Amino acid sequence: MAIVKSKLLKQLSDNYPNFLKKDLEKTLNIVLNEIKIALNKGENVELRDFGTWSVQTQKARLSRNPRTGEKLETPEKRKIRFKMSKKLFKKINNNE
Repeated sequence: MAIVKSKLLKQLSDNYPNFLKKDLEKTLNIVLNEIKIALNKGENVELRDFGTWSVQTQKARLSRNPRTGEKLETPEKRKIRFKMSKKLFKKINNNE
């Protein structure tokens, strides 16, 4: 199950009842927006003990439409790569 921003915001407000929900929402939006801006510039984003996001360029290539078999030229595009930290990997796999 994926976590959506509203559920994350609810968990934050439950864990930190002293903060106003609108302040937590504003802070979360700022953090996510800064991650977007950095990735758009082609920079890496690292959150210690969580993971790293980086942008990689996928080369243009010849692909095939699976329904018709027609060959298509797929243009170059950028994709986001996430690599989790060793600490998060151990926590997920119960190796703490």
